[in-house]
Amino acid sequence: MANMGSRKHLKRFKAPKTWPIHPKEETWTVKPSAGSHSIDEALSLTLVIRDILGLADNSREAKRIINSGNVLVDGRVVKDYKFPVGFMDIIEIPKTGDVYRVLLDNKGRLQLNPIEDNDFKLCKIVNKSTIKGGNTQLNLHDGKNVIVEEDTYKVGDVINLKVPEQEIAESFKLEEGATVLVTGGKHTGELGTVTEIIVNESSNPNTIVIENSSKDNFLTLKDYAFVVGNETPAISLLEVNK
Repeated sequence: MANMGSRKHLKRFKAPKTWPIHPKEETWTVKPSAGSHSIDEALSLTLVIRDILGLADNSREAKRIINSGNVLVDGRVVKDYKFPVGFMDIIEIPKTGDVYRVLLDNKGRLQLNPIEDNDFKLCKIVNKSTIKGGNTQLNLHDGKNVIVEEDTYKVGDVINLKVPEQEIAESFKLEEGATVLVTGGKHTGELGTVTEIIVNESSNPNTIVIENSSKDNFLTLKDYAFVVGNETPAISLLEVNK
């Protein structure tokens, strides 16, 4: 018998640090299935329903809730109890009327923030390619992709998608003056304004200077900057837990 558990389960003490669970409360937890987010950047729906929201006392009850079609992710019913939910995903429980956006706290842990604006979702462009017919496919941070006829986007920009239609409502460029949320490093979870983008000529990664609400400037990797709007955030971002 494997030390890490089955394909469906994972020992809690082996769980990624991004998971907001206590390693000593139970022995096992449910691994998210492979898909839109990597295992260290996602939570399984079972973990969300049982451990975070407390809507079920055990895995069996959580599975029953999920299998009954009582959970929506990005506006669509999901019945897979191992379905992976990650950063910026929108989770909706119609029976309770509760809606949450998955964000990161300042320790890099995934957390659920209550929201009301569940019609839109921000997605970062991580790659793009030209497809048949000359159109461009935008590959997004959550594993989804969107095809556009007119390519006015750059890798690192963020698009605001209408869900569940996945139609682009607007876009935000990663540029000076943009409002960004930091998704990695010691400043994870901080919100600020881009004051400078530093492009390195060498093989070193590009960096970015951000000014936070206290008017302090800090340096982080450009890849850690997730644009959430121009002068103000385009979505509700409650202050993360400290």
